[in-house]
Amino acid sequence: MAPAAEADAGFVYQRCRWCGTSSFRRLLCPVCASSDLKTEHSTGPGIVVQSRVVNRGTGVARNESMVRFPEDFVVPCRIVGTAPHMVWVGAAVRPARGAHNDSGEVVFELCDPAGDDDLR
Repeated sequence: MAPAAEADAGFVYQRCRWCGTSSFRRLLCPVCASSDLKTEHSTGPGIVVQSRVVNRGTGVARNESMVRFPEDFVVPCRIVGTAPHMVWVGAAVRPARGAHNDSGEVVFELCDPAGDDDLR
């Protein structure tokens, strides 16, 4: 699936067919260790549950956050499109549009507070 189409389809995660646990980027279920995982799309948006500003490695301040999705899995990520210190716990986020990252890092952006009606 093309990256633009993937962003429109929602955030992709895995659900264990054996016990129903949802997870992100796992080879085995974190609860029952089954390898029978199916791919699903989150209903979103994600909610920031932890946020911090770091500047290691690059010398430039950046945001590192943990985001929980409605399906009850947590994703470590970076939130872009705003100053790193402007990301707050409880903020709604969605996959960043047009952000192509070859490093495998997950990148989100804040949902527009004025566009809350557009959330999926």
